[in-house]
Amino acid sequence: MNMYKLGNMADKKEVLKALDVESGGVSIMAKKMELLYFFIKDLKTPAANILKQDALSIGAELAVPGGVILCEKPTYDCILIGTRKHMEVLSKKELAQPFGLKSVAAQLKKLLSTKTYPTQIMGVINANDDSFFEGSRFIAKDAISQIKKMIDEGAKLIDIGAVSSRPGADMVSAEEELGRIKPICDIIVSEKLYEQVTFSIDSYTPLVVEYALRSGFTLINDITGASDESLIKLALKYEAKLCIMHMQGTPQTMQKDPHYDDVMVAVSDFFEERIAKCEALGLSRENIILDVGIGFGKTLEHNITLIKNMAHFKVFGCEVLVGASRKSMIDKIISSKTEERLPGTLTIHLKAVENGANIIRCHDVAEHTQALKVLNALR
Repeated sequence: MNMYKLGNMADKKEVLKALDVESGGVSIMAKKMELLYFFIKDLKTPAANILKQDALSIGAELAVPGGVILCEKPTYDCILIGTRKHMEVLSKKELAQPFGLKSVAAQLKKLLSTKTYPTQIMGVINANDDSFFEGSRFIAKDAISQIKKMIDEGAKLIDIGAVSSRPGADMVSAEEELGRIKPICDIIVSEKLYEQVTFSIDSYTPLVVEYALRSGFTLINDITGASDESLIKLALKYEAKLCIMHMQGTPQTMQKDPHYDDVMVAVSDFFEERIAKCEALGLSRENIILDVGIGFGKTLEHNITLIKNMAHFKVFGCEVLVGASRKSMIDKIISSKTEERLPGTLTIHLKAVENGANIIRCHDVAEHTQALKVLNALR
């Protein structure tokens, strides 16, 4: 007899099926193989004590500070630990408990019912001379050549923008932005490239967005996070998707001492509010993509926290995009010039995919295609 420890398994059901486990037991056992951790902020002290006992009674755990048992403070932050099966039991059991535990039960149920989307690569084209990475800057025919190259390399989406959103970027008029993007849109239409790949317009200017949507684009990448209702209405009019990005401030101010009491809570609350706004106007969650906005009003610590906990954002039932390609957070970890940051980019993006992201926005499509294929094989 020999025995060894198994590593992480992306699809536990498939592992059990390969072992020829009885079909009825596969789903039951898979839930027992997945260990989950939930951070609960400001839980009422009586609720923490009740949840602690309920968790222990079924073999789960609630990690709490030492003063909880003595009720030294009115609320505490806690970490709930257990298998998926444990969490399903608690999501029902806490419905009968007081002190806000019904809300905990509802949140647990919501967090457990996440939807899975296929992983896709989004290539980046910047139709300007100001974007932070020189290798992404293209105009007219050069942009079309790069688009075709990205399609051949495995991109399923291509994001095209004519205005830089780097920290401190200059403002550009709507007319100038349209002038930069129009030649590219016109070639996309004339060559029917929209039949080969999904085109995304990286803009929050209605004039520019509508021109792109009339040119075969079917995704609006809105760094202002659906702040302008007219963009939501354009998505509905042209049956396009809308990517909602979180940003603190504007590109001109966002990196001037960004601060959050809790960045996860702030971004999550922002998404909840903006999704509700979209739904009120008729745009469904299936047509919404969420982007936490790596580097947009965030410190290195904020960015790392969001990437490590990206699985949380699947709770909204929307696709989740990550875009850290060659960004300065890599330079803050290890000193590097923009053109030297591909290895760091791949590391961040692969970790984000493992943690729940399904769309990777990047400058280096071929390298990401290869990295994802290897990751999928290892999983």
